[in-house]
Amino acid sequence: MEAYKRWVRENKEYVQSLESLANGLTWLLPERFSTSEIGPEAVTSVFGIITAINEHIIETAPPHKHAGPAEPNSFPYPLCISALKELETLVEVAAEDYFGEKKKWNFIALMEATKVIVKVALFRNSGYKMLLQGGETPNDEENLKTSTPHYEIDGFAKSGGHQRSVYLWNNHGQNPYNLEGRALSALSRFGENAKTVSNPAWLRKVQHQHAIIQPPGPVVERPTLSTILAEKGLPGALFIAGEVLFITRPLIYVLFIRKYGIRSWIPWFLSLSVDLIGMGILSQVTSQVHGKKEKIHLSAPEQHEIKRRKLLWAFYLVRDPFFSKYIRHRLERTEKVLEPVPAVGFLTGKIVELLVGAQTRYTYTSGS
Repeated sequence: MEAYKRWVRENKEYVQSLESLANGLTWLLPERFSTSEIGPEAVTSVFGIITAINEHIIETAPPHKHAGPAEPNSFPYPLCISALKELETLVEVAAEDYFGEKKKWNFIALMEATKVIVKVALFRNSGYKMLLQGGETPNDEENLKTSTPHYEIDGFAKSGGHQRSVYLWNNHGQNPYNLEGRALSALSRFGENAKTVSNPAWLRKVQHQHAIIQPPGPVVERPTLSTILAEKGLPGALFIAGEVLFITRPLIYVLFIRKYGIRSWIPWFLSLSVDLIGMGILSQVTSQVHGKKEKIHLSAPEQHEIKRRKLLWAFYLVRDPFFSKYIRHRLERTEKVLEPVPAVGFLTGKIVELLVGAQTRYTYTSGS
């Protein structure tokens, strides 16, 4: 396994190109949207899971060639979410083939419930940070406020490209490294001043032995629900509520489809309402200051995530009953008009075929 990880990391561009080609060709598999498409979907799911595993290997690579292994997470939540997303379409078509159109929604609801559990666990484990790409991309800030410096002989620590004074305090308010740090700092300055004259062997030996002092790094404490509510107050509570709505919206949608049917407007409007309410909450708490509490600050990736979520609203155009009532007949009419045109007619027909076929699958239009 380690040899495979090393090969993937050393050839990541080649691996990603092969994965893109393979995933694209799966859309052209025979019987992709036929009555029995378990085989093609199984192939697609296998390729998708392999892609997710390779991406996880690349993302968890050590930052330097000779660095130690990357610190493993307690659980690979992003990889688990990606695998579930790759499996859900296979579960849908298999459930429909073996149990029928109505009972398949039980299995789809089970998959969505599993994804909700994993995403909520990730949301909590990450310190209640916004989920990026539905949890498939880790939301790790590069410039954390918690310092993890290397303590060098000059008495300064480099953190994020800046030098900061070293202050190491124990529980009694004392600094156990203070005397040694000052002594090494003085020794270093003496050595630097003496370089132009001489560089004795004993000084080089002492500098080599005490070049770097690396005490155990501090444990990063992730924010808890209580600390967020205490620090941010109402904006923090609303932010968490908005994220929970975004996470649970697909499950709510499926449960109401299971009850009222895919042709009913109730699930469609309810899902849209949850999206609008959740986005409205996030926009409110990230754009205004509430009293004395600070607004929720969004990083650049989180701002892009907000835009991505708004783009996902386009799926409402291809979800039933909206698609069947307003979109499908227009697509079929366009296909008939362009059918006599060479090449263009063929491409239009293929696009309409893929779009109509994908629209029949909940997991292709769920946006979860």
